[in-house]
Amino acid sequence: MPGLFLPGIVLAAEKTVYGLNEYAELADIDLQVAAKLDTGAKTASLSARDIKRFKRNGESWVRFYLAIDDAHEHPIERPLARVSKIKRRAGDIDADDDKKYTARPVISLDVCMGAALRTIEVNLTDRSAFQYPLLIGSEALKHFDALVDPSLKYAAGKPACVTDAKTAE
Repeated sequence: MPGLFLPGIVLAAEKTVYGLNEYAELADIDLQVAAKLDTGAKTASLSARDIKRFKRNGESWVRFYLAIDDAHEHPIERPLARVSKIKRRAGDIDADDDKKYTARPVISLDVCMGAALRTIEVNLTDRSAFQYPLLIGSEALKHFDALVDPSLKYAAGKPACVTDAKTAE
Protein backbone atom coordinates (compact mmCIF):
# COMPACT_ATOMS: atom_id res chain seq x y z
CA MET A 1 0.00 0.00 0.00
CA PRO A 2 1.57 3.28 -1.04
CA GLY A 3 1.55 5.97 1.58
CA LEU A 4 1.23 3.53 4.47
CA PHE A 5 2.51 5.27 7.58
CA LEU A 6 3.80 3.26 10.53
CA PRO A 7 4.68 5.75 13.29
CA GLY A 8 5.82 3.01 15.67
CA ILE A 9 8.65 2.04 13.34
CA VAL A 10 10.03 5.58 13.22
CA LEU A 11 9.68 5.92 16.98
CA ALA A 12 11.42 2.59 17.57
CA ALA A 13 14.45 3.68 15.57
CA GLU A 14 15.16 6.40 18.14
CA LYS A 15 14.99 4.06 21.14
CA THR A 16 17.44 1.57 22.63
CA VAL A 17 16.41 -2.05 23.00
CA TYR A 18 17.21 -3.48 26.41
CA GLY A 19 16.61 -6.97 27.71
CA LEU A 20 14.61 -8.07 30.72
CA ASN A 21 17.86 -7.92 32.70
CA GLU A 22 20.76 -5.53 32.17
CA TYR A 23 24.03 -4.63 33.85
CA ALA A 24 23.79 -1.22 35.48
CA GLU A 25 26.67 0.89 36.75
CA LEU A 26 25.79 3.00 39.78
CA ALA A 27 28.15 5.71 38.64
CA ASP A 28 28.46 7.78 41.79
CA ILE A 29 28.78 4.65 43.96
CA ASP A 30 31.26 3.00 41.58
CA LEU A 31 29.43 -0.32 41.57
CA GLN A 32 28.03 -2.56 38.84
CA VAL A 33 24.90 -4.59 39.57
CA ALA A 34 22.44 -6.75 37.68
CA ALA A 35 19.13 -4.97 37.21
CA LYS A 36 15.65 -6.17 36.37
CA LEU A 37 13.77 -3.93 33.93
CA ASP A 38 10.11 -3.95 34.94
CA THR A 39 7.65 -1.99 32.83
CA GLY A 40 4.90 -2.98 35.28
CA ALA A 41 6.57 -1.10 38.13
CA LYS A 42 6.38 2.68 38.12
CA THR A 43 9.46 3.44 40.19
CA ALA A 44 13.02 2.16 40.48
CA SER A 45 14.18 0.44 43.67
CA LEU A 46 17.69 -0.14 45.04
CA SER A 47 18.43 -2.75 47.68
CA ALA A 48 19.40 -0.95 50.89
CA ARG A 49 19.41 -1.66 54.63
CA ASP A 50 19.73 0.36 57.84
CA ILE A 51 18.09 3.33 56.13
CA LYS A 52 18.15 6.43 58.34
CA ARG A 53 16.95 9.93 57.54
CA PHE A 54 18.82 12.87 59.03
CA LYS A 55 19.36 16.61 58.62
CA ARG A 56 22.52 18.21 57.22
CA ASN A 57 22.70 22.00 56.99
CA GLY A 58 18.91 22.12 57.31
CA GLU A 59 18.40 19.72 54.38
CA SER A 60 16.94 16.20 54.54
CA TRP A 61 19.46 13.45 53.83
CA VAL A 62 19.45 9.67 53.99
CA ARG A 63 22.21 7.28 55.13
CA PHE A 64 22.07 3.62 54.11
CA TYR A 65 24.10 0.53 53.40
CA LEU A 66 23.73 -1.44 50.19
CA ALA A 67 21.91 -4.72 50.89
CA ILE A 68 23.60 -6.63 48.11
CA ASP A 69 26.30 -8.74 49.76
CA ASP A 70 28.64 -8.62 52.74
CA ALA A 71 31.20 -6.50 50.86
CA HIS A 72 29.18 -3.31 51.35
CA GLU A 73 30.12 -2.25 54.87
CA HIS A 74 30.45 1.49 54.26
CA PRO A 75 27.47 3.82 54.64
CA ILE A 76 26.31 5.87 51.68
CA GLU A 77 24.87 9.33 52.25
CA ARG A 78 22.73 11.16 49.70
CA PRO A 79 20.30 14.09 49.76
CA LEU A 80 16.70 12.95 50.11
CA ALA A 81 14.85 13.77 46.87
CA ARG A 82 11.42 12.94 48.29
CA VAL A 83 9.47 10.21 50.07
CA SER A 84 7.50 7.84 47.87
CA LYS A 85 4.32 6.00 48.79
CA ILE A 86 4.58 2.48 47.41
CA LYS A 87 1.46 0.33 47.20
CA ARG A 88 1.86 -2.77 49.35
CA ARG A 89 1.37 -6.20 47.86
CA ALA A 90 -1.42 -8.31 49.35
CA GLY A 91 1.07 -10.51 51.24
CA ASP A 92 2.74 -7.45 52.81
CA ILE A 93 -0.37 -6.05 54.47
CA ASP A 94 -0.62 -6.66 58.20
CA ALA A 95 -4.22 -7.27 59.35
CA ASP A 96 -3.61 -4.96 62.35
CA ASP A 97 -2.20 -2.22 60.12
CA ASP A 98 -4.71 -0.65 57.74
CA LYS A 99 -2.07 1.26 55.74
CA LYS A 100 -2.13 0.18 52.11
CA TYR A 101 1.11 2.05 51.32
CA THR A 102 4.63 2.03 52.67
CA ALA A 103 6.77 5.18 52.71
CA ARG A 104 10.21 4.84 51.13
CA PRO A 105 12.97 7.42 50.88
CA VAL A 106 13.91 8.36 47.30
CA ILE A 107 17.33 9.54 46.10
CA SER A 108 18.67 10.67 42.73
CA LEU A 109 21.28 8.31 41.33
CA ASP A 110 23.44 8.36 38.20
CA VAL A 111 22.92 5.03 36.43
CA CYS A 112 24.66 3.78 33.28
CA MET A 113 23.14 1.06 31.08
CA GLY A 114 24.95 0.31 27.85
CA ALA A 115 26.26 3.70 26.70
CA ALA A 116 23.45 5.74 28.30
CA LEU A 117 24.11 7.61 31.56
CA ARG A 118 20.97 9.00 33.18
CA THR A 119 20.05 10.47 36.54
CA ILE A 120 17.04 8.60 37.85
CA GLU A 121 15.14 8.50 41.11
CA VAL A 122 15.34 5.27 43.09
CA ASN A 123 13.53 4.35 46.26
CA LEU A 124 15.47 2.54 48.94
CA THR A 125 14.19 -0.78 50.27
CA ASP A 126 15.66 -4.13 51.25
CA ARG A 127 15.59 -6.26 48.10
CA SER A 128 17.98 -8.91 49.42
CA ALA A 129 15.23 -11.54 49.09
CA PHE A 130 15.08 -10.80 45.35
CA GLN A 131 17.51 -11.94 42.66
CA TYR A 132 18.22 -8.43 41.36
CA PRO A 133 19.35 -5.63 43.72
CA LEU A 134 18.15 -2.94 41.31
CA LEU A 135 14.70 -2.79 39.77
CA ILE A 136 14.22 -0.19 37.05
CA GLY A 137 10.58 0.78 36.58
CA SER A 138 8.74 2.59 33.81
CA GLU A 139 9.50 6.16 34.95
CA ALA A 140 13.26 5.51 34.85
CA LEU A 141 12.98 3.53 31.60
CA LYS A 142 11.50 6.63 29.93
CA HIS A 143 14.73 8.51 30.74
CA PHE A 144 16.69 5.80 28.94
CA ASP A 145 14.43 5.96 25.83
CA ALA A 146 14.08 2.23 26.39
CA LEU A 147 12.25 -0.48 24.56
CA VAL A 148 12.28 -3.66 26.65
CA ASP A 149 12.36 -7.01 24.88
CA PRO A 150 11.67 -9.64 27.56
CA SER A 151 13.14 -12.38 25.37
CA LEU A 152 16.60 -10.76 25.72
CA LYS A 153 19.04 -10.60 28.62
CA TYR A 154 21.95 -8.16 28.88
CA ALA A 155 21.31 -6.83 25.36
CA ALA A 156 23.15 -3.56 26.11
CA GLY A 157 26.29 -5.36 27.28
CA LYS A 158 28.53 -4.04 30.04
CA PRO A 159 28.02 -0.39 30.97
CA ALA A 160 30.31 1.87 28.93
CA CYS A 161 29.51 5.41 30.00
CA VAL A 162 31.93 8.26 30.36
CA THR A 163 31.14 9.35 33.92
CA ASP A 164 33.68 12.14 34.32
CA ALA A 165 32.77 15.24 32.31
CA LYS A 166 36.42 16.32 32.20
CA THR A 167 37.49 13.15 30.41
CA ALA A 168 34.72 13.66 27.85
CA GLU A 169 36.17 16.97 26.67
